[in-house]
Order: sequence, then structure tokens, then C-alpha cells
Amino acid sequence: MTSTDATVTKTDIELIAESLPGSTDYRTYREMVSKLVSEKATTGSEQTETLIDYTKLNDRRMARWDKTFKLPKEAEELVKKLDKKVLWLVLTESWCGDAAHAMPIMNKLAELSPNLEFRAILRDENLELMNRFLTNGTLSIPKLIAVDQEAGEILYTWGPRPSVATKLVSDYKKEHDRLTPEFKQELQLWYNKDKGQNILEDLLELLALK
Repeated sequence: MTSTDATVTKTDIELIAESLPGSTDYRTYREMVSKLVSEKATTGSEQTETLIDYTKLNDRRMARWDKTFKLPKEAEELVKKLDKKVLWLVLTESWCGDAAHAMPIMNKLAELSPNLEFRAILRDENLELMNRFLTNGTLSIPKLIAVDQEAGEILYTWGPRPSVATKLVSDYKKEHDRLTPEFKQELQLWYNKDKGQNILEDLLELLALK
């Protein structure tokens, strides 16, 4: 067998490097989502009315979190002590409700340190990478991949939900086999009541700052 016959498997780091030219910073991502809302569209090839409505709802959610979420002083002080160059790359789509709650908080943390870079890429445009980071065999998003930019190593992943919400979903599935529309609505109410604290706690723990 010649070298051209063999299938070359790319490493996770190689796939991440290939995806970066198509990534955006958070501000650009937010502008893209707002533009989609004005065009009555969504990300991805599936342009259904439901997904378009979710994109519109998520644009409002992110705008609210951008405006209202405040980091506690302790978190600010801890993040500023980050002493390595870390990339946070998140796979997402504009219609994803869990991403709309998490991404504004990720961005606020990243804004605190020049050593923490936050970038977003679309899942459906990066399925080869997404398939390396499945959750229970599914393409669940958001999926945050943290990379040590100097060592070229993956440090950890996070997603698609914060730890408390993950347990809520797992317990409900065990009892009902699937997530009902009623439960999904309850989950969004949980996000609002939690005020982003569980997401913040998870991320600080992963940063090894807490």
C-alpha cells in the first residue's frame, strides 16, 4: 500500500487549527445573529420557522445577558491571574438556547484576560471536528474546547450545559425517556433563575482558578 492509499487521520489539534480561519470573535458572532434575525433566517442549511424563531429568541437572550450579567469581584481577580495562553473555541449555532445562555458569560470572562481568547465556530460547518467531541454520542452544543496555545494541547471541554442543568436533563430523561416541550420551557426558567451562576462556577473550576 502506498502512502497515498492510506487514510490520514488528523489530530484534534490539527482540526482545530483548520477551523480557526472560519471562526469569529464574540462581537462578530453577535452581529451575525442580529443580522440573521433581521433577515428572518438562521444558521445552518435547515431554515425552518421553528429554528428561525429560536434564533430571534436567542438574540434577545444574549442581549440581556450581555447587559445584565456581572462578574463578582473574586472571579475578576482570579481570571486576571491566568498565566498561560488559552483558546476557548465553542461550537455553536444561532438557534441553540443553551449556547445563548452560556456564550455571553464565556465572553465576559475572556474579556478580563489577554491570555484568554474566545472564538466561535458553527457546528454544521465543522462536523469533522464536532464528531471528535460528542456528548453521549450526540452532536450536542454548545461544546467548548479549551486549548493551551503554547503547548498545543487540549486542556478540557465543557458543554452542552452547566453541571446542575445536566443533572436535571439526565434525571428527566431517565423518568420520561425524552425531553418534552414542557421540560425545555422549565429548563429555560431554571437558567433565568440561576442567573448564570452555575455556568460561571463550572468555567472557573475548569480554569483551575477555584
